[in-house]
Amino acid sequence: MSAAIRQYLVITGNYWAFTLTDGALRMLVVLHFHQLGYSPLSIALLFIFYEFFGVVTNLVGGYLGARMGLNRTMNIGLFLQIVALAMLAVPAALLTVPWVMAAQALSGIAKDLNKMSAKSGIKLLVPDTEQGTLYKWVAILTGSKNTLKGVGFFLGGVLLMAAGFTGAVVIMAVALGLVWLASLFLLGQDLGKSTAKPKFREILSKSRAINVLSAARMFLFGARDVWFVVALPVYMATAFGWDHWQVGGFMASWIIGYGVIQTLAPRITGHASGKSSAVIWAAMLALVPAAIAGALMAGLPAQAAVIGGLLLFGVLFAINSSLHSYLIVRYARSDGVSLDVGFYYMSNAAGRLLGTLLSGWVYQTYGLEACLWISAVLVAMAALLSVGLPDQALKPTGEKRYV
Repeated sequence: MSAAIRQYLVITGNYWAFTLTDGALRMLVVLHFHQLGYSPLSIALLFIFYEFFGVVTNLVGGYLGARMGLNRTMNIGLFLQIVALAMLAVPAALLTVPWVMAAQALSGIAKDLNKMSAKSGIKLLVPDTEQGTLYKWVAILTGSKNTLKGVGFFLGGVLLMAAGFTGAVVIMAVALGLVWLASLFLLGQDLGKSTAKPKFREILSKSRAINVLSAARMFLFGARDVWFVVALPVYMATAFGWDHWQVGGFMASWIIGYGVIQTLAPRITGHASGKSSAVIWAAMLALVPAAIAGALMAGLPAQAAVIGGLLLFGVLFAINSSLHSYLIVRYARSDGVSLDVGFYYMSNAAGRLLGTLLSGWVYQTYGLEACLWISAVLVAMAALLSVGLPDQALKPTGEKRYV
């Protein structure tokens, strides 16, 4: 086994372990606080700092990764998640909204440090001439992560019923602590450390390709989370009368299937570089939430419309997400890759923040149909922005970076 593959497996293993706890924690918080009688908007507010600090972390984290090395930023992310879980293991009387928001903020920092490190690290393990391999490795990492996030959703529901909220977070903190200890010894030293020390002002990308792709990513993930984060689980629990097992199980199954499709994206799209694929797949995706909203407004059976539409949305969204994840790694420069990837995932986090805010407020005020119409508009914006992506043209200076 080559050194590159060994490091890829360590990075992927770290990312998998983190993702399990992240997905489980998300479902634990949504279901636990819904059970306590919190409104959809109040539940959404619990995640505001999680998403907001994701925006900040990706910007600063990319800079830190280039300065310190991706091995350190990944291990810091694992450690911060352990601390966040420990913060939630306090007695129930101390689980106030500000305390939970603070723990979620720490978890958001941890998650985006971990993700930025993992995605950036792969760029350095694959030669620039092997773009097919790069697309495949990125798709496997991204898809398997989301499959495990789905397992985490299910795990969160199971742990909540089996061990209670406090017991669940303690179990996850101990397990992740073991992974962190192993990572300290196994992850390569100075991975991704830039040879030229970047200045802090360089956290903002100067690449048109990355700026356009980042904007499209923001709208794409805002479109998903505007109905997926809070509105959908609460809608299933209220309109369908589903219990925690059913909501958690379905959401888990959706995420797992979504992850599987992501790993298959290179076979579906081919190794096309960009503009046409990004525009076409986003345009197709925009039709789905609009169709679901239209079906609900027309009085068609809600379960068939929502579940069927959600399955189709998952397939198309997975392809869009995997294609975007590959393109950012491809467009990023090799020296200081984390700066470009961090900027891109800052936009990703901004989209999630936008979607989370809208999900609670719009659903509580106007219902699921409004969330779906907004989702369709946001995806359409992503498709329009993708028209501005570059073709396969390298800078004449010879630097391996797309412009």
